[in-house]
Amino acid sequence: MKTRLRAASTAVALIGALATARAQTGAPIGEWRTYGGDLGNTRYAALDQITASNFNQLEIAWRFRPNNLGPRLENNLQVTPLVANGKMYLTAGSRRAAVALDARTGEMLWQHSLDEGMRAVASPRQQSGRGLAYWSDGTPGGDERILYVTTGYQLVALNAANGRRVATFGTDGIVDLKQDFDQVMDPVTGEVALAAAPVLAKDVIVIGAAHLAGGAPKSKTHEKGYIRAYDVRTGKRLWTFHTIPRPGEFGNDTWLNDSWSYTGNVGVWAQMTIDAETDTVYLPVELPTGDYYGGNRPGNNLFAETLLAVDLRTGKRKWHYQLVHHGIWDHDIPCAPILMDLAVNGRAIKAVAQPTKQAWVYVFDRMTGQPVWPIEERLVEHGTVPGEWYAKTQPFVTKPPAFDRQGVTLDDLIDFTPELKAEGARIAAQYKLGPMFTPPIVSRREKPYGTLMLPHVTGGANWQGGSFDPETKMFYIFSNTNISALGLIPADPAKSDFGWVAGTAEPVNPGAQPSGLNVRGLPLVKPPYGRITAIDMDKGELVWQIAHGETPDEIKNHPMLKGVTIPRTGRQGRIGVLTTKTLVIAGEGGFFTAPNGQRGAMLRAYNKATGQEVGAVYMPAPQTGSPMTYMLDGRQYLTVAVSAQGFGSEVLTFSVGK
Repeated sequence: MKTRLRAASTAVALIGALATARAQTGAPIGEWRTYGGDLGNTRYAALDQITASNFNQLEIAWRFRPNNLGPRLENNLQVTPLVANGKMYLTAGSRRAAVALDARTGEMLWQHSLDEGMRAVASPRQQSGRGLAYWSDGTPGGDERILYVTTGYQLVALNAANGRRVATFGTDGIVDLKQDFDQVMDPVTGEVALAAAPVLAKDVIVIGAAHLAGGAPKSKTHEKGYIRAYDVRTGKRLWTFHTIPRPGEFGNDTWLNDSWSYTGNVGVWAQMTIDAETDTVYLPVELPTGDYYGGNRPGNNLFAETLLAVDLRTGKRKWHYQLVHHGIWDHDIPCAPILMDLAVNGRAIKAVAQPTKQAWVYVFDRMTGQPVWPIEERLVEHGTVPGEWYAKTQPFVTKPPAFDRQGVTLDDLIDFTPELKAEGARIAAQYKLGPMFTPPIVSRREKPYGTLMLPHVTGGANWQGGSFDPETKMFYIFSNTNISALGLIPADPAKSDFGWVAGTAEPVNPGAQPSGLNVRGLPLVKPPYGRITAIDMDKGELVWQIAHGETPDEIKNHPMLKGVTIPRTGRQGRIGVLTTKTLVIAGEGGFFTAPNGQRGAMLRAYNKATGQEVGAVYMPAPQTGSPMTYMLDGRQYLTVAVSAQGFGSEVLTFSVGK
């Protein structure tokens, strides 16, 4: 009897804890007011008018082409629009304009952009941006603002009703983000910018920093990617977090030989996440200067490649967990952490889950930073690059399992036919193969030419991240399966003081080196090339995995595959997923030719419990921005950005036909 009472009491306590811990429930009341649908970045909306039974009948309700918003075509529109009070807001065009549309019709209501001249030309983030932020003072008919970061790294506050700059914010509506940065920086050529959408809560807006890719830096001295917060009403700077700690700050001792003083990067170029209940901002931090060589920055290098929790009001560190020590693989954290309220082994946990390029989901108690499941420090190979400093161990996730392949063996290579398999093995033999965290090597004039790495240096997961259903506790993510070759060559001292940069040595016999990681034009790695994985986050277990995307034409029609039965391979892309009451929705990357001869890509829907495809509709170009959904006047809409070289870009909005 006592045992039963204790069990019943525990169950009641668990139910009560879960009820109060439901911090994230997806996009509210049919709107989409922040980049990830909610501040926890679940990319979930509990809407069910669009279903498996009618997805194939979706029609384009309206379309918006922003190709004239700038001096050239925008061929890579990565935006997720916002919807609030019947209006849609987005960034678009090669000048990165902020745009307001009527969410019912797509009619443009206003647009705002800045001609920043050489400051924009010199920017390391040229594209139209991934989104913007919406803020309201919460009163009927009160103050509503749109905030976005320009190509030239300026924070702009606009009146959401008319697109005019808010004169009381910063200087005439603008805060120059290259100023008050705790470092000296050229206002035009200073190499820092941001493509991600700002994130805000409780009148505090948090801004990250991004730089150029660092395979071949010009110098070991570089701009630093500090994180800052501003008052959304005035534009006043509230705090700065030094992601490369200064003397006297926590973590400075992990930068040996005073390397903290000149090393740069260590920004947050991905989306950030806020737990408004606890005033906590979760920062997915990138790696330091030098993606593949770290000899100029000996030490573990906090807070690089670290999930970092700081106080929303003050910027003070609450906890951190470094996912990669002294990174030399370009495994910087690429996407938003996701807040999840879980029940693990009967215990209610307020969790934060971080998808990564390595195809792991690192899961922590978001209050304490303790791993929900063990993360083990394991010995890894010590490399041989002269001057490099190597960490002895790296963290290995034990649960959930990886959502894509890790490390390269002969079993990972192309195997459509015995002949192709043998040729793939011959190509791979010219490189170093190994498990996760096999270090880069010096590229030789005779093999090996580099270290093969899988997932690719871009992932695995990338900036689009994943989606979480707070009702079923299922997590969904798209990933690419592709191989990189990491080789290092001496930097030209006339061009760089970096020591070693990414590259391939000139072979003794020019005909001996393979031309790319492909076999007769086919990928060296075997399919699927793009996949969607579903993970039960209460259990930490994979539930289903499917190839996402039709087989590319160049594989279907390859002469060496004539007569070979090839299941759907999936396609590469940067594909964000959306979860609704019953569906997982994602578009394809790249083009394919349909049986009717039409070129384009498909927007596909899957049963979220089983992964079975339940519908697909045509798009004229591949998905390049993550889909979102909203309800207006009793009608559910589904919006996605598509774009391609030569096509430009377009925002498509689907709905069930009337």
